Amino acid sequence: MTKYDSHLDQIFAALADPTRRAILDRLSRGPATTSELAAPHDMAMPSLLGHLAKLEGAGLITSTKSGRIRTYARADTAFVPVQNWLGHQSDLWTRRLNELDSYATQLAKDRNNGT
Repeated sequence: MTKYDSHLDQIFAALADPTRRAILDRLSRGPATTSELAAPHDMAMPSLLGHLAKLEGAGLITSTKSGRIRTYARADTAFVPVQNWLGHQSDLWTRRLNELDSYATQLAKDRNNGT
């Protein structure tokens, strides 16, 4: 069993919000300033900054400041823990379903053989 990882919880919590996912989608095209990230969202700037803080706290984005301009970028390696966890879950369920299929096939053979 995979050991408990609170950082993974932070990542999933950050990804749970559609606004934060939209911000990550935008940042997948390249870095953007706070104003550029705020433009498509109908919300107050403090609310948007809260979303950015949640994403940065989870390690999904990074920010740099030059003068009064803050620029954000995706931290692509931050998704590695999620990919690893999902890969583990996929392997686990594939193995379990294969075992169930083998068991069901054996039951069918036994029934057809009268045993």
